[in-house]
Amino acid sequence: MSVPIYLDYNATTPVAPEVAEAMLAYLREHFGNPSSDHVYGRRAAEAVDEARAAVAGLIGAPPAALFFTGCATEANNLALRGVARALREQGRHLIISAVEHPSVTGPAERLRADGWTVTVLPVDEYGRVDPAALEAALRSDTVLVSVMLANNEVGTLQPVAELAALTRPRGILLHTDAAQAVGRIPVNVDDLGVDLLTLAGHKFYAPKGVGALYVRPGTSIEPLLVGGGQERGLRPGTENVPHIVALGAAARLAAAGLVAEAERLQGLRDRLHARLQAAIAGLRLNGHPDQRLPNTLNLSFPDVTGRALLDAVADSIAASVGSACHEDSDAVSGVLAAMGLSPARARGAVRLSLGRFTSDGDIDRAANVLRQAHARLSARD
Repeated sequence: MSVPIYLDYNATTPVAPEVAEAMLAYLREHFGNPSSDHVYGRRAAEAVDEARAAVAGLIGAPPAALFFTGCATEANNLALRGVARALREQGRHLIISAVEHPSVTGPAERLRADGWTVTVLPVDEYGRVDPAALEAALRSDTVLVSVMLANNEVGTLQPVAELAALTRPRGILLHTDAAQAVGRIPVNVDDLGVDLLTLAGHKFYAPKGVGALYVRPGTSIEPLLVGGGQERGLRPGTENVPHIVALGAAARLAAAGLVAEAERLQGLRDRLHARLQAAIAGLRLNGHPDQRLPNTLNLSFPDVTGRALLDAVADSIAASVGSACHEDSDAVSGVLAAMGLSPARARGAVRLSLGRFTSDGDIDRAANVLRQAHARLSARD
């Protein structure tokens, strides 16, 4: 049996060979603790510093503003709950969007349970926040706004720079979960105007288990954990040196070919869309047609459920109906519901996300397999 075509890069990416090679030495000979004051420790500390500079460079940040975490979920929790701890005496109003990842909505709900007021901004039919809605929601006690940069299900890009133009003059902090964006499109913290930004290594060919949080210098934030002084006390715990090294290698790899790879993936994505659109009447695109990640294609197939379609092609294609974080649920996606999709259209949705190892042949084969499976399933009805 042939290996299924992998079209689930938004769930996770394979570790790039160059990245795996870079981390191997730090699993073997360079195994020191970066806090140790001898040659083994110093070599590990140097590697962490080099990786910090590479990752910071990918987002246009100074290295000292980057803090390594175990994942994007930890970084999002640190951003929301850490800022809330630091600013709880200044105000207790938080604003998020209706399409945030559970690692943002979860901390927001925890803060709500602790007495905070949480405003959830609606999105339009494409999944975008209207800056005017944010402006109307801002209050004198608003201390933090968190709106993701790119949606994990439909790929829609948010107007984060426009949101920052509203928060910054008021002294309100702005966080963006950029886990799906960093390494796929150009991201610069100053161009965005954000105070905090989350990224995840396994979304751009580093291993799972490493992420980072950018914190603009001067931003008020407190640690969630107490312990040693690692990461300048904001994220204590012995550094995961091999994975941090891998994250640095992945950042360098992404930076070297970011624009060209984005253009290649957009071409493949649009080719897949065009072939399916020509073959399946009633196929609908979910997400913004232009302001969208170059690798992401979320489509609603008529007269079938997305889950049934993917089950029918499981031997040939590995994809998902939405976020991998709640893939086991049969409920309609909260993101698609927030966009106003009908239940039938939402249940027919499939997310096809491309990546570094997706080829022209993969796209042609995937289009044929999906077309044939849809024809079989819809004929049964």
